[in-house]
Amino acid sequence: MTNSLLSQQLDALLTNETNFIANLSNASALLYHQSLSDINWAGFYLYDETNDELHLGPFQGKVACMHIKNGSGVCGTALQQQKVLRVDNVHEFAGHIACDSASNSEIVVPLIKDDKIIGVLDIDSPSLFRFSPEDEVELVEFSKTLLKHI
Repeated sequence: MTNSLLSQQLDALLTNETNFIANLSNASALLYHQSLSDINWAGFYLYDETNDELHLGPFQGKVACMHIKNGSGVCGTALQQQKVLRVDNVHEFAGHIACDSASNSEIVVPLIKDDKIIGVLDIDSPSLFRFSPEDEVELVEFSKTLLKHI
């Protein structure tokens, strides 16, 4: 069913595991340590419907912002618009939240299952223009594979 090696690895890793946090933890580790080059943060923000904000979830990288309001920064905007945002230069993104001053580009993939907002996958890079359209396709597929295991 999955095409990319990355999605196949994730599917194999998560097979028969039902713990939500464990699955997100291993997914972020797979991205950060084994799959993507030139990144400095890979992880998840989880949606809190009560406060209409994202809360920091499992990740790999330096310490991060713990709360992001819906519509704020790249993550909150991707959540609000429910679409992938690929930002070549975060310093030119209005309202960018600088959790790590070393980050220069970012890609955020909303995670939605059965019309329920789960959160977002967020990946940062210290390089400008790091994320290509091909990366976006692969990360959307990766996210769909992950959602099968949630």
